[in-house]
Amino acid sequence: MEKKKKRRFTRALILTVLAGAILYSIISSQEGEKRELLAVGDAAPNFTLVDMDGASHTLSDYRGQGVFLNFWGTWCEPCKKEMPAMNRQHAIYESQGVQTLAVNIEQSPFEVQKFMQQYGLQFPVVIDTTGDVKQAYSIIPLPTTVLINPEGTVTKIITGEMTEQQIAQHMESIKPTEPTAQLH
Repeated sequence: MEKKKKRRFTRALILTVLAGAILYSIISSQEGEKRELLAVGDAAPNFTLVDMDGASHTLSDYRGQGVFLNFWGTWCEPCKKEMPAMNRQHAIYESQGVQTLAVNIEQSPFEVQKFMQQYGLQFPVVIDTTGDVKQAYSIIPLPTTVLINPEGTVTKIITGEMTEQQIAQHMESIKPTEPTAQLH
């Protein structure tokens, strides 16, 4: 009889500890998500990533210009559809102080280079090899585009594919009021 009581007590103790650990994990992950979500009005998290030519791109270097920050992957069908339109709008808006920066999520330089050549991309493409920038910007679906005004503030977060007209409207919305001389 004594053995049964000890066994029941041990089982109850183990179940209580496991339930507590599970509950703690659930609460911690939810609180972590709440803390890390990027929102309109937030300062855009700074980062430095390297492009396919080996040049570093630091977001804060673009201060004074609008930044059309696009997160994408070579396997993403909507990304493939919007890239040519982004490329055409980049050619129009770059001289007006709007920079396009495409952040590939954790793919190989070979895959990214091949994609860039296939689509003839003329704007900087960087690779987030660690996923740290993706996490800082709370990126889940691809494509996601974050619009950053010349002051460095997030003005809009767009998830999903955009039409060329939408891309042009968004670039227009983050254009500096005065032309900038510090094009990157």
